[in-house]
Amino acid sequence: MIEKLITGYKCFRGGYYEENREQLVKLARKGQSPKIAVIACCDSRVDPAIITQSAPGELFVIRNVANLVPPCEGEGVWHGTSAALQFAVCDLQVEHIIVLGHARCGGINALLKQQPVGTDKGFIESWMSIADKARQRVLSRSDLQSFEAQCHACELEAIAVSLLNLQTFPWIAEAVEGGRLQLHGWYYDLEAGDLLFLNHVTGAFQPIV
Repeated sequence: MIEKLITGYKCFRGGYYEENREQLVKLARKGQSPKIAVIACCDSRVDPAIITQSAPGELFVIRNVANLVPPCEGEGVWHGTSAALQFAVCDLQVEHIIVLGHARCGGINALLKQQPVGTDKGFIESWMSIADKARQRVLSRSDLQSFEAQCHACELEAIAVSLLNLQTFPWIAEAVEGGRLQLHGWYYDLEAGDLLFLNHVTGAFQPIV
């Protein structure tokens, strides 16, 4: 598999890089100035740049398990997602933040089963507790007749939870209130290829196209 990556790099270096050398060198020398930040899942099947056909420098991508946003808090020491958000909003001054959820999310599956993914129980259980409100809402519904339906509903609910958590950061809330920043909830269906967005008026997800 490593050989495949090396072969891919050689194709990139002799193809894409050479064809776009001027733009890539400009990005290297002048720095990045993306207008959009995307909070995406670590899942290898969901690549925001591929889904949106974005070029290097166009998206500031923050990836973590289940594309979650923690609430703003000062406890603990390590805050990778929060630090990346602060850099995106305060330094890069992005104009949009998209929380990009997806179907068949392993993190959401584990959250509903209350079983950790992998051998280390502590890190993932603690991280997924961010979406516990989404889990509670889903389990309280009587219309979801299968575990698959519960997972789908929880994937959507978790996006809504993360959008609310984004606004607990004072510099995000201030930018939103000042009209300098917009927050979006998106959901990608891996199997169907459909992309949905959260309609803030109706509270429902609907197709982008």
